[in-house]
Amino acid sequence: MSKEKDFFSRAYQVAELIPYGKVTSYGAIARYLGSARSARMVGWAMNKCSSWHNYVPAHRVVNRKGLLTGKHHFPGGETMKELLENEGVEIKDNQIINFDKVFWDPCIELDNML
Repeated sequence: MSKEKDFFSRAYQVAELIPYGKVTSYGAIARYLGSARSARMVGWAMNKCSSWHNYVPAHRVVNRKGLLTGKHHFPGGETMKELLENEGVEIKDNQIINFDKVFWDPCIELDNML
């Protein structure tokens, strides 16, 4: 398996663990994977997640400020926002309200599970 595919697989495994109604950031996943400077690569992985064998809740992965920067990768342009709102996450102007309250940090929550 290539390094990229291995990284993507590990990013998907982390994203699969994000609880309903919570979000994390590309950077938080990258840090958990031991590659803190690879937030963009996590973003690329989320963009390609439809090829993963399990459902990946990529809508729960946002940028470090809580902005829905990946929304253009979802059909219809509002799908990411709608999925998050259906989980009780409040959004205004494509940014998560009370980001710190819904933020899930894999470095804390997973304690090196993967």
